[in-house]
Amino acid sequence: MSKKVASAVKVVYNYFSREMCKRSLNIGIIYNESEDEIVNQVNQTKEWSNPTPAGLVALAVACFCFFALLTGRVTGNAIPLLGIWLLGGFVVQFVVAIVDLKGGNTTGGNTFLFFSAFFMLVGGLGMLFKFQMASNNIVLDARIDGWAWLVLSTALVLWTPAFLKTPLVLSLMVIVLNIALPLITLIDLEILSAEFSFIPGWALLIVGMLGIYLSAAIIVNGAFGREVYPNPGPILSGEKKSATVTIPNNEKMAKSPVA
Repeated sequence: MSKKVASAVKVVYNYFSREMCKRSLNIGIIYNESEDEIVNQVNQTKEWSNPTPAGLVALAVACFCFFALLTGRVTGNAIPLLGIWLLGGFVVQFVVAIVDLKGGNTTGGNTFLFFSAFFMLVGGLGMLFKFQMASNNIVLDARIDGWAWLVLSTALVLWTPAFLKTPLVLSLMVIVLNIALPLITLIDLEILSAEFSFIPGWALLIVGMLGIYLSAAIIVNGAFGREVYPNPGPILSGEKKSATVTIPNNEKMAKSPVA
């Protein structure tokens, strides 16, 4: 009798042990039924995918909107709406920056981080604030924006050599930005007349178009596991330790375009 009880207890114990082990999958432990043992799956953490395409689309949205504003295709009454679009871009680019930095992407992560903060967040809030002040006939000295953009433009110019080791399309984007941003800086500082606004406007349109293409190349090439949209290599060759973001399964060919 005691043997039957012991056997029954053992069966119940084994059953509940199996069930508990099966429910532990979400913490990285699985039950190997063939060997009746617990196997610790420590290295089963799934890596995040490459967020760069979303950041590039957000940049393209901002560039297209600024093109419309700087070339006179929309009036100043569109400024509040542009501010809201920039705030949306801040959310996207901030997430991209954090994921890139976590993945060891120093150049791309830091660039998206300061773009999200100053180009998107400060730019969006600033436009909403300026429009409100103008509606109340309060005149602001907007030249302070020029001094801020002087720092950002200079930083991007000095960082440009790092981008020459990234895919060609991204290198071209940064080179064209190095034309647009200094001109916007000079206009904000009132050193250059606002009549020249169309020049950075067209430059930003080119940046936006390149951004759309590069985002599509990363997404589509990653989905197919081969080069569907041409994405030429860097202008400068050299070892790029953080050029590739680890992407699971069929997205392994989708490389982050920033080293």
